[in-house]
Amino acid sequence: MTSTVTILIVDDEAAIRRLLHASLARASYRIVEAGSAREALAAVQIDKPEVVLLDLGLPDRDGLELIPVIKGAGPAVIVISARDATDQKVTALDLGADDYVAKPFDSEEVLARIRATLRHRLASETGIPVIRCGDVEIDLAARQVRKSGEEVHLTPKEYGLVAELAKSPGRVVTHSHLLRSIWGPGHESDVEYLRVAARGVRRKLEQDPAQPNLLRNEPGVGYRLMVSG
Repeated sequence: MTSTVTILIVDDEAAIRRLLHASLARASYRIVEAGSAREALAAVQIDKPEVVLLDLGLPDRDGLELIPVIKGAGPAVIVISARDATDQKVTALDLGADDYVAKPFDSEEVLARIRATLRHRLASETGIPVIRCGDVEIDLAARQVRKSGEEVHLTPKEYGLVAELAKSPGRVVTHSHLLRSIWGPGHESDVEYLRVAARGVRRKLEQDPAQPNLLRNEPGVGYRLMVSG
């Protein structure tokens, strides 16, 4: 599968591009590089990558401005940036970024985020309604959650949290998006509602709720549903 997937690396630091290129090459991706916003936008049109690894600190334009433009052209966007402040992460994700990795990064983590993003694209294109997370199955079409084959009863808000995260498996979804989608407009700041729902989900679905492997918290940003594979 990966041999036909094109990844565009956008970073003005040649050393970072070389590091990412080496990791992606070992995973058999087709790789395109760009050192500026202008080069990146041209590469998106010419090479039509499935995923863009985007640095925010570009010499000719702020990378945040590029996110909606690139997303509008079709590729997924994973931000890889030294800007690790929570507000920068939330802004990037709210602008449409599929994920956010802070520098310095671990190459294996970047590859895992790419795989999760590609799985999400495939699920969106094929309409796969069942998401598997270890011994947990989330059937979005039937609105059912099963653990070890047995249906688990979740409250409406708990199910809403699980279902919303299952629409973006492996990717972080911001607090504001989850609150708006599940509780409605006007609740974007009621993060405690999410914490209560997350505790309920972990109690019912995790092997060890105190050491969650299924529902991961991204402090100050949102939650991520860890999927199998």
